[in-house]
Amino acid sequence: MHRALRHRTPHRTGPAVVPPPPRTRPVRSLIDAEAITVLHRAARVLLDDLAELTDRLLATVQDQEPAYRAAVADDPVAVWQEVHRSLRHSVTSLLDPRGSRDAARRCSWKIGASRAEQGVPLDALLHAFRLGGSLVWQRLVEETSRTAPEDVRLLVHVASDIWNFVDEHCTLVADAYHHVERQLAWQRENRVRVLVAALLDGTSRIADLPETAQALELPEQGRYVVLAVTGGRGPGPAGARAAVIVSGVRVHWHAGADVDYGIVLAADGEIPEFEGVEAGTGLRIGVSGAVAGLAAVGDARTQADLALSLCPPQGGVVRLAEQLPAALVVSSPDLAAALADRALGPLAGLDPADREVLLDTVAAWLTCDGSAQRAGERLYCHRNTVLNRLRRFEQLTGRSLQRPPDVVEVSLALTVRRVLRD
Repeated sequence: MHRALRHRTPHRTGPAVVPPPPRTRPVRSLIDAEAITVLHRAARVLLDDLAELTDRLLATVQDQEPAYRAAVADDPVAVWQEVHRSLRHSVTSLLDPRGSRDAARRCSWKIGASRAEQGVPLDALLHAFRLGGSLVWQRLVEETSRTAPEDVRLLVHVASDIWNFVDEHCTLVADAYHHVERQLAWQRENRVRVLVAALLDGTSRIADLPETAQALELPEQGRYVVLAVTGGRGPGPAGARAAVIVSGVRVHWHAGADVDYGIVLAADGEIPEFEGVEAGTGLRIGVSGAVAGLAAVGDARTQADLALSLCPPQGGVVRLAEQLPAALVVSSPDLAAALADRALGPLAGLDPADREVLLDTVAAWLTCDGSAQRAGERLYCHRNTVLNRLRRFEQLTGRSLQRPPDVVEVSLALTVRRVLRD
């Protein structure tokens, strides 16, 4: 038996694979090539007449964009050279887009940056760039119409390339402008911060005060109050503004590491009122007295810090003018402790509870302007009990509550006890 013969052609399991046609490089259409030839011919003429084109653009810009007139008047040669350079890069880019692209972009970026530094409005700068693009297009059409009118129609095929170039460089100019604008703003803010920090530290130079007043838009010789603000639910100047409402009063805020300071222009030396500051919120505000002139703001800051140190932990507002005895205690704690020991030291041998009763009674009597009746009501005891305690206090301390000097010393000693204990 003969073996079955196998077909030598392999079995196909799917449709035949047809190889793709060879790839060909895309080429511009003939009409595009003709348009580029027309464009290059006209662009070469513009390059030769670049000085005249520059004069024409400058005249147009000055006529249509008033913001540029001051820049031209300040330095006409530099502005002419800048416009000439920009036009040269623009026209060269029509002839050699790839080779001149980077140089053209650098030129536009530099113009945007320098005009931002000079304060020329961005709208005016962009308008000038678009006027330049319009003028280049107009001259291309004029030159082609003069030498080969039948070819003007071909320029339509390259118009989008020209206006895309203009849009690209307007974007570059705007980016450069905003970049420098942000840098200048940061420098201004940093300079203001340095000036204000020097004011608050008391290290500001007299020569810097006019600049500081101008930067803060505050009068150099006005009357000022300083606020020291810390704590609360909204830390920082923003939180302080939300809680400290100073209606119709100008305030410059300076953020510190732990404490924020507000320099308040106080009309007629009046200390502003505050709203929305309640005990328990944790927001603590120290208010200085009024000082004359920016040069004295450092002294006011010291006062505000003193007042802040007297604020209770749970929050509140302390005006230094209302807490001068306590401020004296905080300013010189060693002397204050010596005063308290001199006035109240003889009570040290008493039982602590007994000592506290006597001291609280004297404090209540002073608070009630020397009225035993009102002090008794405050302490929930009879007036005679108050009088007995006062006599005992006098006997133990050797102080007479009928002698003004002794009353002053005892009052300060009680303030020391309260402040240093808190």
